[in-house]
Amino acid sequence: MTLFLLILAYFLGAVPTGILLAKAFGDVDTRTMGSKNIGATNVYRTAGKKLGILTLLGDILKGLIPVVIARHTLDSPFWIGAVALAAFLEHLYPVYLGFKGGKGVATGLGAFIALSPLSAFLSILVFVVVVYLWRYISLGSLAAATAFPVFLALNPFSHYPIYIPFAVVIGGLIFYRHRENIQRLLTGKENKFGQRSKTTGDEGTKTEDQGKRNEDKG
Repeated sequence: MTLFLLILAYFLGAVPTGILLAKAFGDVDTRTMGSKNIGATNVYRTAGKKLGILTLLGDILKGLIPVVIARHTLDSPFWIGAVALAAFLEHLYPVYLGFKGGKGVATGLGAFIALSPLSAFLSILVFVVVVYLWRYISLGSLAAATAFPVFLALNPFSHYPIYIPFAVVIGGLIFYRHRENIQRLLTGKENKFGQRSKTTGDEGTKTEDQGKRNEDKG
């Protein structure tokens, strides 16, 4: 059963939710537009709000579903954590896309919700506060990824400290996947929430115009 759940998490995590939704309903390939990321934020900017929200929910479910099943069928907290990590890793490096995936925030959140709902809820609050104050989705994501292992360690209702190393690894990989965002944050070039992408040239203008049209549709 453990092997089955690891395989399920692996292939479910690899489903490119954003690409499928954006192509099917927005006639957009997010890999060539905006930030060229397949996650919900870029789908939101290039294919519209509705598709962005659906992508977010789909990516959360990719992390949530296998871990919920694991928690109800496996006796080992270590292997439950391993299932969470498998789903997360396969979103980052999906076999269906030549191992070029997203940044893992939503899928990581889904796994976090399944591991510790209270810690995940507090981390979401951190995300909301940071984005509200500074308007950077990436900064909010990094803050939440940092906060979750801390909340998990302090959570009196969490009886499985073995989850903490898995949460730290997931958080560290989220930081790694956001390394370009971190550089832009440090140089003041990161896009704020609701702001058009800072692109130049005809291709950039075309991308912005297409994203605007799709957002109007959404």
